[in-house]
Amino acid sequence: MVNNPRQAALGGKTVTNYDYDPIQGLFNPAAINPEMDNQLSVNYNNYLGDVNYGTVAYAYLWDRRTQVINAGVTYINYGNFEGYDEQGNPTSDFSGGEVAVSVGHARNIPFTNFHYGANVKLISSKLEQYSSFGVAVDLGLMYVYEDWDLQITGVARNIGTQITPYDVEIEQLPFELIFGASQILERIPLRWHFTLENMQRWNVAFSNPDRETTDLEGNVTAENVNFFDHAIRHIIVGIELFPESGFNIRLGYNFRRGEELRIEERRAFAGISAGFGIKLNKLRLSYAYSKYNSAASTSFFGLNIDLQ
Repeated sequence: MVNNPRQAALGGKTVTNYDYDPIQGLFNPAAINPEMDNQLSVNYNNYLGDVNYGTVAYAYLWDRRTQVINAGVTYINYGNFEGYDEQGNPTSDFSGGEVAVSVGHARNIPFTNFHYGANVKLISSKLEQYSSFGVAVDLGLMYVYEDWDLQITGVARNIGTQITPYDVEIEQLPFELIFGASQILERIPLRWHFTLENMQRWNVAFSNPDRETTDLEGNVTAENVNFFDHAIRHIIVGIELFPESGFNIRLGYNFRRGEELRIEERRAFAGISAGFGIKLNKLRLSYAYSKYNSAASTSFFGLNIDLQ
């Protein structure tokens, strides 16, 4: 789940931001740094249907030895559902939701440009009468070369297990490996972002039944899925214009979203996202708009407050 508008505008799952925003530490613990000290970030996403979710994060510079402690909460509300029994008779309505509480910390490897970090997450989920509790760890490693404004990173997310299952079976958490790089171009006010998602699993593409073709004799040919189709679906790209100014513009494209949600012979702009950020004294306002298909899009709002 995308954590803030900046990440959403850059295509989602961007792990290379190394700056003031403590929300980034929830997605990549290696990004936790002293610049986040006393920063509070609050974000809300009006997602598809009646689903909405949000994140809150705060970072505190404990001391020069311990450095920064980052903490946050992520919640998702699935809305209300009409209940029915096995025979289709109406029962009482119910709702569902999930909450994850995270605490993270990062350190610099002495005399190097490498930073490593970890998050510990407690996760609670409830749907109707069923509930589950789990614990997970995120691990991150980031290379920061300030002379070139370059960041390269890798993150292993959701290493953990259910403690209490919904019913009987213990289910696996959605483990994911993400790699990314970003850099501000020399003499050009632009930062590019390149992300590889779901690298723990190569075969992410599938043959879409809606793209089958039928010839005059009634023979059905399934969509051809090849090496390129799998490769392209791991890629997310984004750019930030005027990344270090009081106003910046963000654009992104998620290839997997674009490929899976595109409509044949119709331009739906699936996979495209855009947004902006404005700094007003000690406040930073952010907004992102993400397009899924002709009938579905989302808006993401964020506020970062400097409590110094």
